[in-house]
Amino acid sequence: MGTAMPFDADTTLLPQVRAAVESAGRTLRDRSTTDARGVSLDEIVEEIHANDDAVLDVVREPLLRARPGSRWAEDELAGGALPPGEWWVVDPAEGNINHVHAMPDWAVTATLVRDNQPVLTVVHLPLTGDTYTAVAGGGARLNDRPLKVSAKTDLAAALVGTGQARPGEDKDTFRRIGDSVTALLTAGLVVRVSVPATLQLIHVAAGRMDAFWQFSDVRSGLVAGALLVAEAGGTVTDLAGAPWSAGSRDFLAAAPGLHAAALDILSPLA
Repeated sequence: MGTAMPFDADTTLLPQVRAAVESAGRTLRDRSTTDARGVSLDEIVEEIHANDDAVLDVVREPLLRARPGSRWAEDELAGGALPPGEWWVVDPAEGNINHVHAMPDWAVTATLVRDNQPVLTVVHLPLTGDTYTAVAGGGARLNDRPLKVSAKTDLAAALVGTGQARPGEDKDTFRRIGDSVTALLTAGLVVRVSVPATLQLIHVAAGRMDAFWQFSDVRSGLVAGALLVAEAGGTVTDLAGAPWSAGSRDFLAAAPGLHAAALDILSPLA
């Protein structure tokens, strides 16, 4: 995961991005409740869209203004390669489904992607006040404390995770998820299956979890965590073992001592 522009320019941008994301986080926190909102599917979707709209009103213009010439990736559930240049990939409510169900696992994320490589990211957890940041080539941090991935080398001792990327995945993807969970339950210690991806990936970057994989390419759920894990010393590839980019079809981020073993199990299922 490299950068084609000077590292200093991205580092200088980071405080502005952090301020914008943390401000957006306050908006999302103010919208949180202690009771689940919505009973029918239509009501739940309406609540999700309301969260997205409220946060985007706060975060979009400051980010575009901070990097003149950058563009906005509109569809947060989209995957595949972006056109060349700089793009903001933002999830205004990463874990939105948790937010509207009064659960605590949600965040606001903003990632600058340059030529399909994430080069700067901010992930803010409004309920705890924690902010995870990374700049390509500059390491990953939690509230300015450096992050480092797990030193584990034995998959049998590993806490790993996966989850679906979006509602309504196709049946073949669901089958692969199920098969992979069974395989890692056998080979690993514990498997977490949850959403959102970013909330698992920050644990990998911090060394609390050891690996995360996904049979999908929803970029807004992966770009932030991919950069955090890579900058914390982890290995980030697709499930064929090739270097990951926003155009990759699937995803694996792991502690370097476990990546090969996890890949051996997961690649035949991809």
